[in-house]
Amino acid sequence: MTVTVVVGNPKPASRTLDAAVRVAEALRPGIEPQVIDLITLGPGLLGWGDPAVTEAKQAVAESELVVFASPTFKATYTGLLKLFLEQFDGGTGLAGVLTVPVMLGAGPTHALAPDLLLKPVLVEIGGTAALPGLYLADRSFAEDGVIEEYARRWAPVVAALTDRAKQPVEATNHA
Repeated sequence: MTVTVVVGNPKPASRTLDAAVRVAEALRPGIEPQVIDLITLGPGLLGWGDPAVTEAKQAVAESELVVFASPTFKATYTGLLKLFLEQFDGGTGLAGVLTVPVMLGAGPTHALAPDLLLKPVLVEIGGTAALPGLYLADRSFAEDGVIEEYARRWAPVVAALTDRAKQPVEATNHA
């Protein structure tokens, strides 16, 4: 099982990164996620073909579960995350990847942003978005129990979907 966390915060080693890793570890306990902190890719995100960006893109495309996380900036996810998502082909770039949109904010005003803004983009580039998005309070996510409650509800679904992906597809005879 490959679990990856993609963080679109312009500040390196951010609370967003911390929250995203906590979500990934809660959804797939015992599996250490690979972390891609997009700010470390720098100007390579502004074009196509940068080797570090290509490597990050490949790691994401080959993952079974990816948590995409962003702080809420101007009522949506960051331009940094948008630049990375633009690297993927529409419809197929994340084919076979279970995606979880996570956003952090100061208050509940933008609580629907993960589902209304980030999830459609993940679906557009082929991701499987079977879980609802998760919005976290940026100052209290570590102790408010929201991540644990989300994982209690959705970890069995993640396990079922990712374990099912490992099973070979059986041909059916419709004769």
